Amino acid sequence: MNKDTLVVELERHLREVAAEREAARRDPALQAARTAVKRYQAARLAATHPDLLAAPDTREAAGFFLNDIYGAHDLGRREADLERIVPSLHRLLPYEPLHTITGAIALDALTEKLDTGMARVLGSDFDEGGYLAAYRSASAPQDRARQLDLVQQLGDSLCTLVRIPLLSLTLSVMRAPARLAGVSDLHHFLERGFGSFKKMKKPANFVDTIVGRERRAMGHIYAGRKEPFDVF
Repeated sequence: MNKDTLVVELERHLREVAAEREAARRDPALQAARTAVKRYQAARLAATHPDLLAAPDTREAAGFFLNDIYGAHDLGRREADLERIVPSLHRLLPYEPLHTITGAIALDALTEKLDTGMARVLGSDFDEGGYLAAYRSASAPQDRARQLDLVQQLGDSLCTLVRIPLLSLTLSVMRAPARLAGVSDLHHFLERGFGSFKKMKKPANFVDTIVGRERRAMGHIYAGRKEPFDVF
C-alpha cells in the first residue's frame, strides 16, 4: 500500500466517522446511549487491565489506549483537524506516521459503528447482563474480531514509529506549526501515542497482552461464559 492509497482510505474512514456522529447528534436519546456505552466500556477496560494502568512502564500507553482509542469523550475535533489537512499530510508526512493515523481512524470508524449498534439496543440505562446480551445480539463476531485486528495493527504501527530515527525531534518541531494551523488536537494525539510507546521497554509485549486479553474476553462473551472478563 502506498501513500496515495492510504489517503483514499483515510478520507473514506473520516466520512464514516462523521456520518455516525452526525446521526447521533440528530437523535439526543441515541447520543446519550452512545455516551453511556462508551463510558461503560472505558470503565470495563480499566477493570480488565489494572496491572497495565498501574505499572510505571506501561501506565502511559494503557492510558493512551483507554482515553485516545476507546475514550468516552468526543473525538470529533481530531477528525475535523484531519479532514482539513489530509492533502498536507500526504505531502509532509512519511509513510509510517500516515499509516498510523489511517489505522487509528479505521479503528475509530468501526468502533463508532459498533457502539451505535449497542446503543440502539441498550439505551442509556443498563447493567452488565444487558451489555453482554447486546454485545452478542448487536455485533457480529467477525466485526468484533476485525476491531481487535485493527487494535493490533495500530499497536504494531506505533511500535514501528518508535524505531524511526529522529521522529521524536520531528514531532517536537511540529508542535508550534500545528498549533498555528489549528490542528493541536491531532498533533497531541500523535505525540501521546508516540511518547507513551517510546517509554516502554517492550511495547510489542504490551500490545500483545491487551489484544490477547480482549480476544479471550470476546470469545467468552459469545460463548455465554460466566465472568467473561476473567482473562488472566
